[in-house]
Amino acid sequence: MDLETGRAHGARIYDYILGGKDHYEADRAAGDETLRVWPALRVHMQANRSFMHRVARYMAVEKGIRQFLDIGTGIPTSPNLHEVVQEKAPDSRVVYVDNDPIVLIHARALMQSTPAGRTAYVQADMREPERIFDAPELHSTLDLTQPIGLTVIAVVHFIEDDDEAYRVVRDLVDRLPSGSWVGLAIATDDFDRDVLAEVQRTYHAHGETLRWRSHEQALRFFDGLDLEEPGVVQIHKWRPDGTLSRPISDKDIAMYGGVAVKH
Repeated sequence: MDLETGRAHGARIYDYILGGKDHYEADRAAGDETLRVWPALRVHMQANRSFMHRVARYMAVEKGIRQFLDIGTGIPTSPNLHEVVQEKAPDSRVVYVDNDPIVLIHARALMQSTPAGRTAYVQADMREPERIFDAPELHSTLDLTQPIGLTVIAVVHFIEDDDEAYRVVRDLVDRLPSGSWVGLAIATDDFDRDVLAEVQRTYHAHGETLRWRSHEQALRFFDGLDLEEPGVVQIHKWRPDGTLSRPISDKDIAMYGGVAVKH
């Protein structure tokens, strides 16, 4: 299996910045250079992880969702989505999806379900929704006639072409049954354009994609869905629960997030 360890990968950079151990020299170089340009990177990524936890918990507790599809899972960093939702609803079922082969190697950590629930892993690219929804692992875990909680957290910025990014998300949403919930986090440079332009150049120099999108562009990902309050906002402002360690400046966060329902 070719892990492409000579090229930086977003999931492994994320792991490195969060203090994990599943990364390589190219990922550390990209992470260190980005931190020099934007020291808030670690705060931003911690806020993103916290947003994912709040979204998953909200779907499970407030909306009664018991099955989840997580696109762009990344390297397992506890607590993972299944740990968050199964703490509140032990019978929850979760399917993780990622295209990085190193995530597959560590997927065993994603399979530690409660006895009442179930987890599965699909190695696939989000650009191929039909492959995801045709996967036997998905069909043996989720009931596609019942509402699903879809999470697409901090991954659409790896698709540079806007039309393709909107098409991919729309295709994923169109395959969900009515009553499903969708959580998205979309990278933005609206709050510090000069510094984040340098971040983008750093990512590109290390062979990784990074596409910033405005608030108006972020809203388009929710077309046809009914947004839940407070709408599409910076991720640290979406239903904060006080778990972040310190107050966060808007300039430290380069991600919009929102949750919506499909009727």
